Amino acid sequence: MTDIYDITRKGERKNIEFKENLKKDYHLKKDRKHQLASQMKYRMERGNGEALYFIGVHDEGRLVGLSDNEMEESLFVLNKIALEIDAVILDIEKQSAGMGKVAKVLIGKPHEKKDHLLVGVAGHVDHGKSTLVGTLTTGTLDNGSGGTRIFLDVQKHEIERGLSADLSFAVYGFCKEKVVRLKNPLNKKEKAKLVEKCDRVVSFVDTVGHEPWLRTTIRGIVGQKLNYGLLVVAADQGPTHITKEHLGIILATELPVIVVMTKTDTVPEERVMEVRREIFDLLKLVGRIPFAVKSLEDADFVAENMNQHIVPVLKASAVTGEGLKILDELFLRLKIPSNIENTKKPFMMYIDRIYSVMGVGTVVSGTVRQGKLKIGDKLLLGPMETSRFLNVSTRSIEMHHYKKEVADVGDVVGIAIKGAEIDDIRRGMIVCHTDYPAKAVREFEADVVILVHPTTIKKGYECIAHIETIAETTTFEPLDKEYLSAGDTGKVKMRFKYRPYYIHEGQKLIFREGRSKGIGTITKIVK
Repeated sequence: MTDIYDITRKGERKNIEFKENLKKDYHLKKDRKHQLASQMKYRMERGNGEALYFIGVHDEGRLVGLSDNEMEESLFVLNKIALEIDAVILDIEKQSAGMGKVAKVLIGKPHEKKDHLLVGVAGHVDHGKSTLVGTLTTGTLDNGSGGTRIFLDVQKHEIERGLSADLSFAVYGFCKEKVVRLKNPLNKKEKAKLVEKCDRVVSFVDTVGHEPWLRTTIRGIVGQKLNYGLLVVAADQGPTHITKEHLGIILATELPVIVVMTKTDTVPEERVMEVRREIFDLLKLVGRIPFAVKSLEDADFVAENMNQHIVPVLKASAVTGEGLKILDELFLRLKIPSNIENTKKPFMMYIDRIYSVMGVGTVVSGTVRQGKLKIGDKLLLGPMETSRFLNVSTRSIEMHHYKKEVADVGDVVGIAIKGAEIDDIRRGMIVCHTDYPAKAVREFEADVVILVHPTTIKKGYECIAHIETIAETTTFEPLDKEYLSAGDTGKVKMRFKYRPYYIHEGQKLIFREGRSKGIGTITKIVK
């Protein structure tokens, strides 16, 4: 509410309308009501389906304030006008102004939360992850040289070398069960329209297959609140040590996983069957049940019955289009875990990326872990190195370039914030509502499993710990044993070496140092 004057001066918001007072006996007269309904429809069109009304505010943005009776009458009239264009009042915020009150009212279509499926894509370098996703989201078949990966790789050197060096994001969707793809995925407006139009949106987080960037891959899988993992295995090479590494990361985060054999057009059928057997053997080795998906009926069956134990395995070619319809059917039918309980909690998001956008300011992006976020909400940002949190506010919200008034659990969003400079922020921090119990943590205890380590782990051992979007040097101290070695489980105390972060009990973690690796669960925060 305090941003009214800024909005008025800068003219940044095209969907805002100021109304001093609305009267039943005047504003609901037939001609006047139709005029106001047309005005509201125009504001909603300019605001991507939503309009903001400030009641008790003069046209120039000056706060006037209304009595309780005047406010109730104005809101009644506003709701009647909204019904004329099949819209409703989605949200009301009231604030005192002088002797009366003013209200910020969000108008939009009846809120039907979109299905948002978030899929992390992993696999060895040059196994065709980006190419598959580029072809799937656009419907454009590849030329055999990975041409469709250009729709995901955003850095010049990535395009030139054909290797992804950072996380990439792609999207497509379904409207009334019909697939909607992007003609030009590099067009921001087209992406925004797709998100607005579709009742199910599928977002892909394309990770990095090159071994030196394993840290980035872990961030993509651990830090994004994924619903499913998609592991790509090329039919010409078969499963590699990186395939096993990425599968282990997916399983450590307890994600259900789909395995796709790519490049099936480059090898004979005998090789495809051989690689399928290798994949089946690998999955059985880690206690999973492979299921060969060969038809749309198989896809429907596995989508209905899939869990962490059942792993669908299918063939796909970005060149011939084989398997793409089956993948479409899977992504249309896969169940999305219920977020009802998390929706009721205060908003919280781990920061994955930080930007400075011309005309917008500082933007942080990530996946909403819990709660709802609205424009204007007051937030905490941190923790800083001093353990304190900064007070900031939300200026705008975008998902795949679609401007939103509300961000829900599971949405991958960019949030423009006011009150912090880009140099104040680093990956692994959180933004949260002011009533969220955020605390800076330096030490914690965890139950861990040592997967790979050449010697023994004793007090003082250092590694990189990955928790959500946090990747920080951490020291180890075994608590129930003198030392730990490969294959051991145990309780340890861990300490962030350089700065505090916000973490809580129950979170999964992955730690690594060179080729040494382990997984664990946070059991206690040391105060």
